Amino acid sequence: MGKFEQLREKHKEFIYKSYEIKDDSFIFHFKIDEYEFAPCWSFAPELIKNVKDKQLLDYAVFSLGMAELVSYWKCACPPVVKINCGSLTDEQIKWWKKLYFNGLGEFFYKNGIKTDVDSFMTIIPCSNNEKIFSSSYEGKGFLIPVGGGKDSVVTLELLSGYKNQNACYIINPRGATLNCAHTAGYTDSQIIGVKRTIDKQLLELNAAGYLNGHTPLSAVIAFSSWIFAYCSGKKYIALSNESSANEANVAGTAINHQYSKSTEFESDFRYYTKKFYGNYPEYFSMLRPWSEWQITKKFVQYPKYFPVFQSCNLGSKTDTWCANCAKCLYVYIMLSAFLTDEQLVSIFGKDMLNYEEYRDLFNGLVYQDYDKPFECVGTKKEINLALYTAAKKRKFENLPLLLKEHFEDQDTITEPETLDNFFDEKNFVPNELINLITEVDFERL
Repeated sequence: MGKFEQLREKHKEFIYKSYEIKDDSFIFHFKIDEYEFAPCWSFAPELIKNVKDKQLLDYAVFSLGMAELVSYWKCACPPVVKINCGSLTDEQIKWWKKLYFNGLGEFFYKNGIKTDVDSFMTIIPCSNNEKIFSSSYEGKGFLIPVGGGKDSVVTLELLSGYKNQNACYIINPRGATLNCAHTAGYTDSQIIGVKRTIDKQLLELNAAGYLNGHTPLSAVIAFSSWIFAYCSGKKYIALSNESSANEANVAGTAINHQYSKSTEFESDFRYYTKKFYGNYPEYFSMLRPWSEWQITKKFVQYPKYFPVFQSCNLGSKTDTWCANCAKCLYVYIMLSAFLTDEQLVSIFGKDMLNYEEYRDLFNGLVYQDYDKPFECVGTKKEINLALYTAAKKRKFENLPLLLKEHFEDQDTITEPETLDNFFDEKNFVPNELINLITEVDFERL
């Protein structure tokens, strides 16, 4: 019997006991037998002080708890989840199970767990009553989640014409996220910063050998951003997820590290919020029509962000690029198509393509017969185009080690298909904004 089965046998129920809405915090109460968890979101009291519909806020916070609970459920994976503090219809139960199952694809894969969407979890709410809210709320401007990387920077710049009505949304603010917002011209009064705290009990259980792994964090960001967009009177929530987020990490499967950044989740979330909360705020990704190639090409037009942007998970606490992980190597490769070696080293601290120890990371990013790293990275087609462009920019001479090896056989080098004219038709960019996407001439950038 594996650890998954052992833990499910030992811990048969997960309970979403309750949630609290205070002037400056949301607190959720979860329980697995003798273990209790109380994750907390804290914020400035004025952020929810003037909310129009307190019942809608209450329901939205309950839903944020539904998004949070899977991070705690996964440590023991109890077969039954009891919701003691809110009602869910059969449709909603199915919606949440789909999110959990797909969002845990990487977790199941890495832990060797064999299960299916029907049997991995049974959700039992305290009632099946349907709650639907409808209001005349429309709002103005955009709430822009800022993670500190190049993608959210591009969204900030695309929406700069609406700056006076916008706000930046930052979870656990740090140097890179705040500096990107400030560099974009946003003042502290236009930054909605909230603190998300993980319960230490979960970390202790992980250390004791309970299960751990990736969960759909972007779904948590989605539900929390809806709350703060609503409370601050915004019309839109403008994400920065690109078309490339739809690609699976393991060939031949649907296992996707970025599932909750995918078009599928975006569509599902839009349906859920519009049906149960109301038409606004409207959630969409500003960059969905574009590939990572195009986003990178647009990003390098804004060199003022080079000293401040940062999207390495390992280096996030110190606002540095660790320059030792797949995410850093990926961003390095994409930027190498447009920047000089000197510029790259000034950002990352070293020439990452000149180190033999990164060959395995490189292979996973580049070659089809290797699994793509479980990081927020672009497609192999985009990465190979960046590598070719980087080598061509350097005239295929004096290339760093990994780039040199990749183009060792000069006679077989063929120029990849350009992605300058890529456009993903399946997007939810509002009609009033689509010209900001379509009018960019990538061939001239």
